[in-house]
Amino acid sequence: MATARFITFEGGEGSGKSTQAQLLAERLRAGGADVVLTREPGGSPFAEQVRALILDPATAPHPALAEALLFYAARCDHIAATIRPALAAGRWVICDRFSDSTRVYQGLAGGLPEATLAILEGLVVGATAPSLTFILDVPAETGLARAARRRQGASLAHLPPDAYEKRDLAFHERLRAGYAAIARADPGRCVLLDGTREAGAVAAEVWSHIERRLLTGKA
Repeated sequence: MATARFITFEGGEGSGKSTQAQLLAERLRAGGADVVLTREPGGSPFAEQVRALILDPATAPHPALAEALLFYAARCDHIAATIRPALAAGRWVICDRFSDSTRVYQGLAGGLPEATLAILEGLVVGATAPSLTFILDVPAETGLARAARRRQGASLAHLPPDAYEKRDLAFHERLRAGYAAIARADPGRCVLLDGTREAGAVAAEVWSHIERRLLTGKA
């Protein structure tokens, strides 16, 4: 497990991606791997401040282009401060969301032209692309219900839903369709998983792909 790997988890609200990112990090560490578990927006001090701004429901909604520019500003700093140094040191990087989220939220669901996002992607991400991306697929209604339960369980019921949880069901259905489209277009990198299953079952499937694609070198 000495080879540097960059793995991302994607999905709509309440898809279970954060849980799976945590479970994978724990399993890799148990096997002796040096792992950085990070997230977007966030992952560096500057990017975490941008996260707070973007997700604040009091300032929403924003134009899709404004959101994309903020996300890529945060991503630029995150890559420079956290991701590239970790990969250069031979560490694994597991990221809860990355540029696919911007492609879906601001692009496929938000209406921003793909060409605009491609320019930002080239400027900011460059060659720092994930080795493997897991996309957790759940019906929009299921994901939103999970997100609401998560707030209750974390004693956050007094807080309003964040800027994206507040969007209408049609938006969240577009998110789901957008992620499925990305998975179909890039099967070499993306794995679409049924996120409605129990977390342990999903984690087992994640691990099977890690073993086959990254640890044994077989596609």
